[in-house]
Amino acid sequence: QVQLVESGGGLVQAGGSLRLSCAASGRTFSSYAMGWFRQAPGKEREFVAAISASGLITVYADSVKGRFAISRDNAKNTVYLQMNSLKPEDTAVHYCAAQRRRVGASPNSYEYETWGQGTQVTVSS
Repeated sequence: QVQLVESGGGLVQAGGSLRLSCAASGRTFSSYAMGWFRQAPGKEREFVAAISASGLITVYADSVKGRFAISRDNAKNTVYLQMNSLKPEDTAVHYCAAQRRRVGASPNSYEYETWGQGTQVTVSS
């Protein structure tokens, strides 16, 4: 099973950019689909983006399409979330998650077995 550590969060002005990274331990990272989720204060955790084990399939929430891009480097055991044109409503703790799955990528949080500790993203207006 992999362990996940997120980094790259911070404070940014509206319209700015951040890139989140999620480093995974273990030698089977390329067998896992990866997802990014976020949770704002007082709200439920919501799906942001997901990528298949091969990196060929990506899925996005409507709220981030055209602004965010998920990618992965299986040689580095890392998944990324490039966030552009950030809005105050993107403010949340962002989590990466892993699902042992060779094909496809799911937007459903309950399908993911392993979660990171989260990284705070704050967008000021």
